[in-house]
Amino acid sequence: MTTIARRLVIRGRVQGVGYRYAMVGAARHAGVHGWVRNLPDGTVEAFVQGDGEAVLAIVAWSERGPPGAEVSAVEVADATPDASLEGFETRRGH
Repeated sequence: MTTIARRLVIRGRVQGVGYRYAMVGAARHAGVHGWVRNLPDGTVEAFVQGDGEAVLAIVAWSERGPPGAEVSAVEVADATPDASLEGFETRRGH
């Protein structure tokens, strides 16, 4: 298995709608590792790593999010995998 990593910035109505908690559930179900957090500008940032198909599935999930979210854009950037990450968690914002 080749591990890939992506950094996501999700824009739209994504704070106050359970986006982070839903992403944790989706990511754990997909078997990827990483984290998700709110940023002060109203966006959500996530770091996702794992098997290529699983990471791409979470990227696709992030484009719709949970019920109540209104995603207007997702910026996706390649990232370097972080071998220290285990599981998927919420983190405090910047």
